[in-house]
Amino acid sequence: MNQIPILTLLLFLPLVGALLLLALERREGMARVVALCIGLLETVLACSAWFCQCNLPVANAPKGFFLFEDLPWIEALGIRYTIGMDGISLLLVILTALVTVIAMLTSWRSITERVSLHYLLLLAMESGIMGVFLSLDLFLFYLFWELMLIPMFFLIFIWGHGRNIYSAVKFFLYTLIGSLLMLLAIIGIYLIHGSQSGIYSFGLSAILGTQFTSATGLWLYAAFLLAFAVKFPIVPLHTWLPDAHTDAPTAGSVILAGLLLKTGAYGLIRFGYPLFPEAARTLTPLLIVLAVTGIIYASWIAFAQKDMKRLVAYSSVGHMGFVALGIAVWTPVALSGAVLQMVNHGLTTTALFALVGMLDERTHSRQIEDYGGLWGKVPLLSAFFVLFAMASAGLPGLNNFVGEFLILAGSFKVAHIATILAFIGVILPLVYTVRLIQEVIFQEERRPLTLSDLTLREISILAALAIGDLYIGLHPAPLLEILKTPVALLTGGSP
Repeated sequence: MNQIPILTLLLFLPLVGALLLLALERREGMARVVALCIGLLETVLACSAWFCQCNLPVANAPKGFFLFEDLPWIEALGIRYTIGMDGISLLLVILTALVTVIAMLTSWRSITERVSLHYLLLLAMESGIMGVFLSLDLFLFYLFWELMLIPMFFLIFIWGHGRNIYSAVKFFLYTLIGSLLMLLAIIGIYLIHGSQSGIYSFGLSAILGTQFTSATGLWLYAAFLLAFAVKFPIVPLHTWLPDAHTDAPTAGSVILAGLLLKTGAYGLIRFGYPLFPEAARTLTPLLIVLAVTGIIYASWIAFAQKDMKRLVAYSSVGHMGFVALGIAVWTPVALSGAVLQMVNHGLTTTALFALVGMLDERTHSRQIEDYGGLWGKVPLLSAFFVLFAMASAGLPGLNNFVGEFLILAGSFKVAHIATILAFIGVILPLVYTVRLIQEVIFQEERRPLTLSDLTLREISILAALAIGDLYIGLHPAPLLEILKTPVALLTGGSP
């Protein structure tokens, strides 16, 4: 282990904070402050990992990992507490810490009932997501994969609105079915590896060399792919997402879009392709077709949306389609773009859901037709709205453009037609985004609205995300440099 177990602290600090909140059930103000302090401390800890990249290689760590912890756990079953961090997980861990703090701040005034429980669930979910991004043991990965889903179910169920019970159950059933299939596949890998080597283990490094017959590898990979595709979500397994977003509280939508969708993409990168390279190559055409279909279909459906939150939800399906395309072609440039786009989408969509939540708090409406003329009334809110909407549409100079460009450039040599069709998915979001900006911000006011501009808390939320969007859009080189080694190792090149 490292001298300071940074990864263990990242995993369990939020859980410690959640336990503290149990004692603050009736002290709402104190619960908010304690949760925010834990979230900020977690963010500082996550950012400190950035400076660990220059450390000397850690003993027994897989190649490319600069932080690594490995301890025995359930030795009789070959289960170990094995966690590690490379450039890919570093970026996603920092994103997780930041987005969780944003979710806490968006809930500061909107959540007035069971406040302590609300923040407890946010912290528990943060711990689960951190575990997904850091686990290098399949059993541990599955444990955290399930842990992160339970708090989201209760966030939608308790604090949601509209058809919140329906949406929470639908979210739970979709994810449960995918998770059970992945569990069966994990058990299958465990048994096959044990029969071949005589050593039963769930460790990623140990099972990477396991040999599967073509049929067995295809079935096991398909189970993983289905579980991860639900979480992406990849069309046609996406139908739970718009409902969950529409009926979830703002914090739930922020975590769902900003983080949970990334766990499916990460699982495919970390486990799916490395464990089943032949099966992945066999099903690559299918994944490419589904990715391009999702890009075009979701963008087209977004045109018809009258609810701003639902529009942003469908745009998320389209943007994650680009991530799926980048992973499917599995070239260094496209894969780097896919990981960067995961971060970009986390920042931009988090901001858009936060903005829709801020408008909903003021007017109790998310319908596009209820707005208009906001530029003259709330200029700060309008300026941020335009910035993040154009970032989502892929305007050059902003972050989404960089990720999409890399994905398309890296995909063209492998899949010409698919890349050309995916380019349509770059144009369509620009059209519906301009329409959204025109109708909400610049069009004449449809009905009288009494609005106040952004508070200091809201400015802090949006400014932090805007800095991230602009930095990546104008100077992505540091992030791409971090991704260079792990991407090269995954794609079979030289780091």
